[in-house]
Amino acid sequence: MNRDYIFDLLNQQIAKEQYAAQLYLSMSAWFLEQDLDGIANYFRVQSKEELMHSEKFFDYLNDIGGKIVLQEVKQPPHDFKDALEIFEKALEHEKLVTKSIFDIVKAANDAGDYSTAAFLQWFVNEQVEEEANASQLISKIKMVKDNPSALYLFDQELAKRVFVAE
Repeated sequence: MNRDYIFDLLNQQIAKEQYAAQLYLSMSAWFLEQDLDGIANYFRVQSKEELMHSEKFFDYLNDIGGKIVLQEVKQPPHDFKDALEIFEKALEHEKLVTKSIFDIVKAANDAGDYSTAAFLQWFVNEQVEEEANASQLISKIKMVKDNPSALYLFDQELAKRVFVAE
């Protein structure tokens, strides 16, 4: 396995992170249409985080002398059944991102590319947090069910989230 293969995987990850940003922005738009601005805020912040992740991969690839080749980012879905479906899709997507990062870690280790493996450790830890947060939000949205007062409180809770560049 050569270094070019690792560069290809890193370029693919940039596109996956950019897709995640688009997916979360689409989810944010759905919540805005439902007048749930707090939950929309949560997904807007999530979108910004994913863009920041793509930039970390972009910068790292540049730092190690890899050729940056931006790839096409497919259109995310925009029609959703309900809030629960959205949170479940968010968790499902985070699991795909986790697998992708793990695959790159394995490839880097197999290739003896220890700098890339070390770089990816931050993302491994981040994905543990992302999946835990998504699971917790699914539990909360299930508690809300069709209770407007509970949904209002949940919306207010997620309105407090702010983007913090890492």
